[in-house]
Amino acid sequence: MQQDQTIKQVTIVGTGVIGNGWIARFLAQGFEVIATDPAEGAEARMRKAVDNAWPALERLGLADGASIDRLTFEPDLKKAVASADLIQECAPEREELKRRLLSDISHAAKPDAIIASSTSGYKPSLLQETCEHPERVIVAHPFNPVYLLPLVEIVGGKATSADVVKRAKQCYESAGMKALVISHEIDGHIADRLMEAIWREALHLVNDGVATTEEVDASIVYGAGMRWALMGPFLTLHLAGGEQGMRHMLEQFGPALKYPWTKLEAPELTDELTDRVVNGCEHQGKGHSIAELDKRRDDFLIELIELQKKYWPLANLNGEL
Repeated sequence: MQQDQTIKQVTIVGTGVIGNGWIARFLAQGFEVIATDPAEGAEARMRKAVDNAWPALERLGLADGASIDRLTFEPDLKKAVASADLIQECAPEREELKRRLLSDISHAAKPDAIIASSTSGYKPSLLQETCEHPERVIVAHPFNPVYLLPLVEIVGGKATSADVVKRAKQCYESAGMKALVISHEIDGHIADRLMEAIWREALHLVNDGVATTEEVDASIVYGAGMRWALMGPFLTLHLAGGEQGMRHMLEQFGPALKYPWTKLEAPELTDELTDRVVNGCEHQGKGHSIAELDKRRDDFLIELIELQKKYWPLANLNGEL
């Protein structure tokens, strides 16, 4: 993917898991990146995280000019964002913190900079309310690990300029991402709302003693997840209808939607449920460090990304095949 020539410098505000993932992705695509974070020891943790991600990115293939040496850490927020073309906010998911931070960024950024929040839940209209230039503020929500997973949900708020959304889409696509522009803002956007529904049902199954965390994971890994990785839920069920496709599937299985199979309300997160979930996950990962599990995940995702390219090279997010 050729780099968007209008975006030369990217600033990442916040160097947690998501922020560091953005840093690694943009560096691998040949961008100049400035990172900022007021936390003590942030720079050292950031550089370690990027170093850990780099081998996986090398396997996928680096863009021309891609180098870790193009990463600069600037602790002063105003200096960090002053010359950036794209500013990606990655602060913890707290409303007041994000609103205050985006307001500070809006005051310090240059007039044509795109200001994006990585929020997984907040609407852009809420976040841009206190900004000096709300028309430049969007949500650009990625998925962990950001340096490998290509999806980014782009959402404009009530005051967001259509041109900013268009420019942002071009920018993220030039960083090797699949940009999904969401036309109507909702809490949680699209992907997180779907994942939240499965997560709530999974917690009920564990809480009710129906399944362990390992059994729930296996049901996705060896079942629906394999199909969803290529086709998603709708096209998967379209095939379930045989030659008549989705119409037959809905006629045959539609009535089951009225059955009380699922529990959309989340269960109370009691100490007992917390222990079941934590103990189950620790048992699943027993004998392996988080770093080892990260590497296993990354190795799998790299092969899966290549497999998707082989079997569905024409797929895009506009529904055209």
